[in-house]
Amino acid sequence: MSAGPKSINVVQAFTSPGSIRLTSLPPLSLYVHFPWCVRKCPYCDFNSHEAKDDVFPEERYLDALRADLERALLLVWGRHVHTIFIGGGSPSLLSAQELDHLLSDVRALLPIDADAEITLEANPGTFEAAKFASFRASGVNRLSIGIQSFNEAHLKALGRIHDATQARRAVEIAATHFDNFNLDLMFALPRQSLDECRHDIETAIAFAPPHLSLYHLTMGPNTLFAKYPSVLPDDDASTDMQEWIHERTRDAGYERYEASAYAKPHRRNRHNLNYWRFGDYLGIGAGAHTKLSFPQKILRQARYKHLATYMDQALSPNASPIQEEHDVGPNDLPFEFMLNTLRLVEGFPVHAFVERTGLSLSAIEPALVEAEKRGLITRNYERIAPTELGQRFLNDSQELFLKDADR
Repeated sequence: MSAGPKSINVVQAFTSPGSIRLTSLPPLSLYVHFPWCVRKCPYCDFNSHEAKDDVFPEERYLDALRADLERALLLVWGRHVHTIFIGGGSPSLLSAQELDHLLSDVRALLPIDADAEITLEANPGTFEAAKFASFRASGVNRLSIGIQSFNEAHLKALGRIHDATQARRAVEIAATHFDNFNLDLMFALPRQSLDECRHDIETAIAFAPPHLSLYHLTMGPNTLFAKYPSVLPDDDASTDMQEWIHERTRDAGYERYEASAYAKPHRRNRHNLNYWRFGDYLGIGAGAHTKLSFPQKILRQARYKHLATYMDQALSPNASPIQEEHDVGPNDLPFEFMLNTLRLVEGFPVHAFVERTGLSLSAIEPALVEAEKRGLITRNYERIAPTELGQRFLNDSQELFLKDADR
């Protein structure tokens, strides 16, 4: 891995020798990172920073995003973008005019599918009906709303800037302007009971959202919660919550298609599906990550996380916003592929492994045999998928393929 200011060597990306051979390239998505939020949540380990007095260098950052995208164009030249995800942070802090500016820049530089899914992450504490109507008019056709809980005490413990009333109002505004939106909620919260978990989920379902993302709270290593741990439900209690969630969402007409994702018919999250199917994505913005496939290699990049550094590097004609860049080698590809695809309840077609990695299925055969022996996967000549046990012990399944990568 190399680090430091550098230019993207486009010719080298396409012509330098590689260790794999891809016969086709996967779908391409665009991720745009907006790093500011009103207040940093104690469980958050994303590259997000509090906007002091709600002030941040909006115009300069958008200029940096455009410059970043312009430099990356040759790496994706001729490829259509199927989905766009604007995440953060709280990108709903952007003004309606600046979001329109951002999407106009993207459309001017990239060929975007006519039916592209364009998602904006939104914080309930930043909802204004007029602004979200403008977001919809600018081309955003899907919202992902960070509710987390409808319980006042839990919202306070999670450090959220909104209360339960604002959470409900945000969903009502979203439903007025968007026919496709997601509600993010977490369970196994500090001191949360099963009844409290049930109330949160029932409240969410009552709004009939097209999509639900229901996450088990985790303590990321670089978070305030990790430094000052709270009392969380034990494994038995959190398992009871998860099993109840699976049953209740199924009864309400939601399909659980990924570890934490539940969708009404035809409302799966297409952007995240591309990640989970080991598709390609170009990430722009502070700390954004990229995965791009070429006929002979798969490239990963990471942008500078520090905000001022990212903007300076992106806007300087003699520098680059890319801090790290490396090829994914054949020893790492099997694990990276399985890390993503095993999250899908339906698993993946056998041919997808060869198509997306350029490797023979024999590269993961020992781990497949072991996973099947343990009852973690089921497979035939067409498809490999996690069993219910494999879904419950997802980390154990994934680790088997990490062992293969280390051999």
